[in-house]
Amino acid sequence: MPLLLLPLTMVIALAQAPRSQGLNQSLSQPSSLAPISTKLNYHGGPLLTRPSSINIYLIWYGAFYQKDRAPITDFLASFSPVNGRLNPLTEPTVAKWWSTIRLYKDKAGNPVSGTVRLAKQLGDIKYSLGKNIKRAQIANYVTNKIDNKLLPLDANGIYMVLTSKDVIVERFCMGSCGFHGSTMAFSKGKVVYAHIGDPFNQCPGLCAWPYAIPAYGPPGPALVAPNGVGTDGMIMNIATILAGAATNPFNTGYFQGDALAPLEAVTACPGIFGAGAYPGYPGNLMVDKISRASYNAYGANGRKFLLPAVWDPVGLNCKVVA
Repeated sequence: MPLLLLPLTMVIALAQAPRSQGLNQSLSQPSSLAPISTKLNYHGGPLLTRPSSINIYLIWYGAFYQKDRAPITDFLASFSPVNGRLNPLTEPTVAKWWSTIRLYKDKAGNPVSGTVRLAKQLGDIKYSLGKNIKRAQIANYVTNKIDNKLLPLDANGIYMVLTSKDVIVERFCMGSCGFHGSTMAFSKGKVVYAHIGDPFNQCPGLCAWPYAIPAYGPPGPALVAPNGVGTDGMIMNIATILAGAATNPFNTGYFQGDALAPLEAVTACPGIFGAGAYPGYPGNLMVDKISRASYNAYGANGRKFLLPAVWDPVGLNCKVVA
């Protein structure tokens, strides 16, 4: 595995990113060296804890090829073991990774929902907001879809806007690979929404590491991505945002630090994907014998994914899927 040592100035800059960011794990404070004070505090607010699944409503904004969409939908289909069982020959799984998120509980003792389900998808190939989008437009865009009954109002849902590689979103690639927030819909309550962009053209070294080399890092080979650099970058950041939105949906859940720039379930553990991780090294990963792609989890339809470490609120450490 290559050693990617990063400039201190870049680490400091990303530590000051806005709230609820999906930060590139390698470019933030290295949690493999994080002190015990990294412990996330619970601020008493609601989590996404309904017994039913967390429902994902995907909006594909812009042009996406089927080969890029399929791994993402397979990832979102990977949270439930087939027939309630895990095949020991194909572990660890995405479902096992999510089991750490299940350890997060609200003030009534209810855990985060046990699974995630892709409930509905919409496409916007006409770029109805243009190709240069402000963050505030994302919230309005989602509520418009709900108001016009293109998507249902779902208090246990996450409305996820995925933008294609040719779309520029405010602050994307500037210390942020995505974000989540909440907004009022129909004046009936808040819903959770999120944005994740395709980093392939704009910032693969920031948002798809370790499958791409940071712009200011030393030369050396990147790891091979099982599903494509941009797509795997999106999947890693979808996982990051999904974990943060489930455990801190309204910015009153689990986080550490300033509420406007919190460390959440995954962003508290940056740069860790496997055992033995340290700054610039993602840790020990599995490697496909044929493609040489690196990964740490299995998913639906034989997919292989690389998922970030999660802060374990019981063990008080950064836990990798294993």
